Parts: sequence; C-alpha cells; structure tokens
Amino acid sequence: MLRRRAMMRRPVARLGAAAVGTAVVVGTAGAVRHHQQQKYAQQGAAAQQQYDQAYQQGIADAQAQQQAYAPPSPEPAPAAPGSDLTAQLQQLAQLHDAGVLSDEEFAAAKQKLLAG
Repeated sequence: MLRRRAMMRRPVARLGAAAVGTAVVVGTAGAVRHHQQQKYAQQGAAAQQQYDQAYQQGIADAQAQQQAYAPPSPEPAPAAPGSDLTAQLQQLAQLHDAGVLSDEEFAAAKQKLLAG
C-alpha cells in the first residue's frame, strides 16, 4: 500500500513540475514579446521623427526657393485722391453706424477730412 501512495504522488509531482516549467516558458515568452513590441515601437517613433524632420526641411527649402526666384512685385499704383477720401469717409460712416462715434465726433472727423 505504501508503494501505491508513492506511485500516485509521483505523477502529481511531475505534473506540478511540468506546470511550473510551462509557466516559466510562457512568462519568458511574454517578456520577450513585450520587449520586442517596445523595441519596434521605438524604432517606428524614430522613423516617424526622421520623416517629420525631412518634411519640415523640404518645406523650408521650397519656401526659400520660392522667395529666391519670385519676380519682384510691382509697385502699387498711386491711388486717386478722391478714392482715398471716399474710403475714409465710408470708414467713418461705418464707425458712426456701429455706435463707436457719436454724432458730434462723426461731424468733427468728417469736417477734418474734407478740410484737409
């Protein structure tokens, strides 16, 4: 009877050792997988950063070329004297309509423009 008990215990002990061995293998595999995922994520982030830097440099180069080869802008044509006065009067009227200028302020500013 003693032998039977010893025999019965032996497979249980082996089963326990097998379970522990399996757990160690699974745990190690999980740790290796996690390490690889982190490594690949860092590599991806570094590649993305290099891409972004190259993109920004390309934009800066394109802008520099555009400025270097841009034709000179023509000088603005002198405005007709009446159109400037008209624009200023319209601006005063808008300020008056918006309530920014009172009636007296509007009249004074209009007189100043017409006199000058």
